[in-house]
Formats: sequence, C-alpha cells, structure tokens
Amino acid sequence: MLDLGPAAWQMAALIGSTPDTMLGAPTPCPAYTVGDLIDHVGGLSVAFTNAATKRDLADSAPPSVDASHLPADWRTSIPRAVNAMADAWRDPDAWTGMTRAGGVDLPGEVGGLVALDELLLHGWDLARALGRPYNCDETSIAAVHGFVSQFSGPGQEEARAGLFGPEVHVDAGAPLLHRTVGMAGRDPAWSPADVS
Repeated sequence: MLDLGPAAWQMAALIGSTPDTMLGAPTPCPAYTVGDLIDHVGGLSVAFTNAATKRDLADSAPPSVDASHLPADWRTSIPRAVNAMADAWRDPDAWTGMTRAGGVDLPGEVGGLVALDELLLHGWDLARALGRPYNCDETSIAAVHGFVSQFSGPGQEEARAGLFGPEVHVDAGAPLLHRTVGMAGRDPAWSPADVS
C-alpha cells in the first residue's frame, strides 16, 4: 500500500488557491489549459475513488478534460474529491482484487499506483503552470518513477501511447522528480514563458 495523502494534499492546495484568471493559462501538457487540467483531476478523483471502493465500476469512463465542465464550486469541491480519493486508498481492501478506472480493468494494486501517478504528475503540471514549487515526498516520487520507468526506453513507444508524451532527456544526476517527469514526457525546466 502507498499513501496518496501527500500528493493529494499538494494537489488540493494548488487547486484551492488557483485564481480564476489562470484557468486559461497553458500547462506542461500541451493540449490542456489550467482549467482543463483541474476538470480532469476532478473526474479522475471520482473515478479512482470508485476504483478503490469498487463501486459504480460499470459507469467507469475516461475523465473529461474541459474547463467548461468545472462546477461553480470547483475550488472547494474538487479538493474535497481529491482528498476523498486518498482516503479511499487507505483501505487495504482497495489494493486487492480487480477494479476498473477510466474504462480499463486492472488489479487493485495497479489502480492505486496509477492514481498516485495521476496525482503526482498532474500536481507537478499544475504547480509549474502556476509558477509554484512542487515538493512531494520521496516515497511517492520513487513509486511513480518505478511505474513510469516500465514505459520508458527504446521500443516502448506503443506501450506509452495515450499514457505519456515522448520522453524528455534528463541527466542521470538530476533530482528523481525531474527524471520522473522527463520519462513521463514533460520538460522539468518548462515554464509558461516557453509557450509562444
């Protein structure tokens, strides 16, 4: 079992402090604005809460990525959903048996790892887009690094399609978080100023 709490807390704090003026700003995910990313996090939080509790799995579908779907209370409701997801994965039963998220059947232990991957990588995306630091715990970073590395390297292009963008080279001596986001297709040095 992994504790999704540290990554969830970071994500919730970032979303709760995002000003309306930033919703149209770019993120390290080229197709997502800040608002799109927050909408996506809201949807994946519900999906992975259901995956942990193994409820409503028949309705599982990929979460939307559209700022126009944000509820009026997104600044409070989505952080609540993010923290509820972390709470759901604190139940040992969440990590056993089979479950479903985003229309994909997967073992519980994989579902928990994917949920952490989503929180950590998109937390980093949001922090970079807002120009804020991102300092998640080393245990979470190491777990996500191990997950992403399964889809890294030559010959893995097909396996990573739809999951991650093309790998970005990061020096082996760089911090583990930077190497992880690079493997996941993000440039660790990205800033909003990079978008013309």
